[in-house]
Amino acid sequence: MDKLEKGNIARLKSFYLFSFFAVGSLTPLLSVYLANVAELNGIEIGFIMSVGPMVMIFFQPIWGMICDWSGKPAKILALTSVLTGTIGLGYMLYEPYFLLVSVAVVLAIFQSAIIPVSDSITLQYTTRIHADYGKIRLYGSLGFGVAVFMMGKLSESFFGPSIIFYVFFITLLLAAFLALYLPEERAQRKPKLLNGIKELLVMKRFIIFLAVTFLIFGPNLANNVYYGLFVEARGGTYTGIGIAFLLAVLSEIPFLRMAGSSILKLGLLPITLLAGAASLIRWLIYFLEPSLAIVYVSSIIQGFSLGLFIPAGLQYIREVVPIHITVTAITLYSAIGNGLGNWFCTFFGGIIMDRSGIYMVYLFFGFLAVLGLILTVCLMVIEKQKWARGKSL
Repeated sequence: MDKLEKGNIARLKSFYLFSFFAVGSLTPLLSVYLANVAELNGIEIGFIMSVGPMVMIFFQPIWGMICDWSGKPAKILALTSVLTGTIGLGYMLYEPYFLLVSVAVVLAIFQSAIIPVSDSITLQYTTRIHADYGKIRLYGSLGFGVAVFMMGKLSESFFGPSIIFYVFFITLLLAAFLALYLPEERAQRKPKLLNGIKELLVMKRFIIFLAVTFLIFGPNLANNVYYGLFVEARGGTYTGIGIAFLLAVLSEIPFLRMAGSSILKLGLLPITLLAGAASLIRWLIYFLEPSLAIVYVSSIIQGFSLGLFIPAGLQYIREVVPIHITVTAITLYSAIGNGLGNWFCTFFGGIIMDRSGIYMVYLFFGFLAVLGLILTVCLMVIEKQKWARGKSL
């Protein structure tokens, strides 16, 4: 690896560190802030937290098409990072209620570009230079985990809960500066703006995997909203919430490091199946109202589930779609997981929590995970049949 490649890798790692530090500063503690400071009820919190994912459903594919069409994803990433950080400060104006909803909507429009566009830049670059995506992405987990722990401590200090918005703003500014210098992989041919979506929607394996992502990845993202309230219900403080998130997110790092070798040994879909099974086990443990000690210990299951699912999912998408629509494919994939799946689980999770309590939310997540495992097995059968037909030719 030459000096230029090392520099690009370092910038990609730093971008993930700062951008996920920003997300970790805001998302996990926002629901607690809205409950304790803004004094909103469960349905109001669930609606605000689900607005973002709902907006992402529509805007993530749009950002992907714009990036593929313009060939300048790094510049778009820098712009959206700056705007996201700035708009996040609006959450401190928590009266009237519709203002909070408006902030959530506008923030989501620009935030929806950050993760899928940075993932597509990283995935295409690491593929070209034969580097390991997981070893770069783990810096995102590190940033997220450290941020939640630090914000939990600082929120209980003289800074108060509002510190989460200032840190969100500052770290995204740093990420935006780094984004200007990320490597851009230009497609060999420039697609028409809507053609990429049309191509993707007729790919059977791609569509089924989107459904798997919805059912397995969606609850994992929605858990970021309800996990703080769950830990609080088990007797945890702001600091306790930070510790739980820190353990959960940092546990992703070793699995992200080993994901590449695990995928080579077992295959993409078997790894996805194992990740989904780990999620199911975690949700069932939380449904059974465990002690706070068990909550802390079981939080490391997140490393097994997300640490393997994230790189396996992205690599599977790269494997089944043409290279000239890679960014569009990844943003559509992200729209289903980060957007539709996250919104569905967050919104209905809020309704379930208000009517039946926080523990029933995790039974709901477990039910979705079972459906995701069934679809993954179906996809494995399709892949096996496809391989058998190819071998017989």
